[in-house]
Amino acid sequence: MKNQKIIFILVGAFCVFALIAGIYTQFFVGNKGSDYTQNPTDNISGDSRPKTQEEIKNQLKSLFTNDFINNSTYEVQKANDSKDIVYSAYDIQKKEELYEVDIHLPVINISGDVPASFNKITQSVFADEASKILNKKYTEKVIYDVNYISYINDNILSLAIKSTLKRGNNPQREIIQTYNYNLETGEKVELVDVLTKRNIVQSECQNKINQVVSKAQEEAQILVKSGYQVYNRDLSNSIYQLSNISNFFLGSTGELYIIFAYGNQNFTAEMDVVLYE
Repeated sequence: MKNQKIIFILVGAFCVFALIAGIYTQFFVGNKGSDYTQNPTDNISGDSRPKTQEEIKNQLKSLFTNDFINNSTYEVQKANDSKDIVYSAYDIQKKEELYEVDIHLPVINISGDVPASFNKITQSVFADEASKILNKKYTEKVIYDVNYISYINDNILSLAIKSTLKRGNNPQREIIQTYNYNLETGEKVELVDVLTKRNIVQSECQNKINQVVSKAQEEAQILVKSGYQVYNRDLSNSIYQLSNISNFFLGSTGELYIIFAYGNQNFTAEMDVVLYE
């Protein structure tokens, strides 16, 4: 009888231990596994993957809504007090037998030599082309679109203008011209200034540029082998050196787009874009 009592006590103790172990597993060990699978920082859906070049380029192109968005309260001396800091000087939508145009040409409305020099570039690159088309200087059919977007962030004015030109049987051409202006100092903003402000190491940025361009060239060569005509990139070209890069743009939240728009010099719509968000 005494031995039977001892057995009951041992069995009861074992059951209590098993129950405690089960509770521990359910609420502690089990919860650890649950927390892991629901951790929002885990790449479950794949949303944190790096963006592809196509996604980055599409993101950039979607910005050109012909708007000026001022996120600063900084006062500037305007050339025309009745106009905004950036405004559309010409809005032309017209379709005739020899051309079809949708043109929105912006002007930087700030007094000073630097803004004036920016406006002269806009005149020579975009307005002069529009004038040729509207005055029927071309004998083939021309389709020409010009759009822009501009932001002010941290007293830096960024303006980007994009044109798309299709002339006759020539390949479609896309041009992107950017301007970056420091409202406080009245000076043109250089890429190295932005990198320094954002604590981006110059050598790391250069490596990122090299990687993007090298990958694009590798993909282009695959298309060449399949019989396609593509734009040929040469990484040894000085246009890829940080000190020579002037085509960059700061978005609505300060995201940095470094833009290599090959249509600026050639009849092509090809471009490479390096993005820092």
